Amino acid sequence: MGQKSNPIVLRLGINKTWLSNWYSEKNYGRVLKLDITIRDYLKRYYSHVGIAAIEIDQADKTLKITMHAARPGIIIGRKGEEAEKLKKKLEHLTGQNLILNIKEVKKPETNAQIVAFNIASQIERRVAFRRVIKRSMQSAMRFNIKGCKIMVSGRLNGAEIARTEWIREGRIPLHTLKIGIEYATYEALTTYGIIGIKVWIYKEDFLSKRRTRKGA
Repeated sequence: MGQKSNPIVLRLGINKTWLSNWYSEKNYGRVLKLDITIRDYLKRYYSHVGIAAIEIDQADKTLKITMHAARPGIIIGRKGEEAEKLKKKLEHLTGQNLILNIKEVKKPETNAQIVAFNIASQIERRVAFRRVIKRSMQSAMRFNIKGCKIMVSGRLNGAEIARTEWIREGRIPLHTLKIGIEYATYEALTTYGIIGIKVWIYKEDFLSKRRTRKGA
């Protein structure tokens, strides 16, 4: 179970929730295509702001999009001008009126998706991968998280034969569902091929935290 299942999918409904919240029987294909289109558009044009997650809620004809970003000021712009432009573009893209919320990620150094993106962007700029993953690991552990693991795969440093290397600090107990594991993947597009990046971050134990609150 530890290495064979996606840590996020395995914990849905236990200590994680879905990023897409909608239900449709008759128009399932259309709604799913709309969901994918929105995510692809935002990731393509706003990847530089460090997007941690995109939540899409559809209920009754209301479309609500929530972006969690490390640098929300770039999306919002001066007096909210850029956010208003983005909202109009998304309304034109989807053909629906929508509500756009932009939230800041408080500690981007401990967010798995942002860490994976930062590693990929540095590898694309030809920084040595070992230096990159060690620096990212140290930045994350500085915030007193319980564990972090980073894995990179591919033609590392342009080597002829692809290989996998990883480092870990602290604990990453993937065998139990009471642990809230953050997991993310990203691909670095280099001149010598794709480098795959996987990041696991263990911040807290959700179930024991819930029991402590009940006991209190």
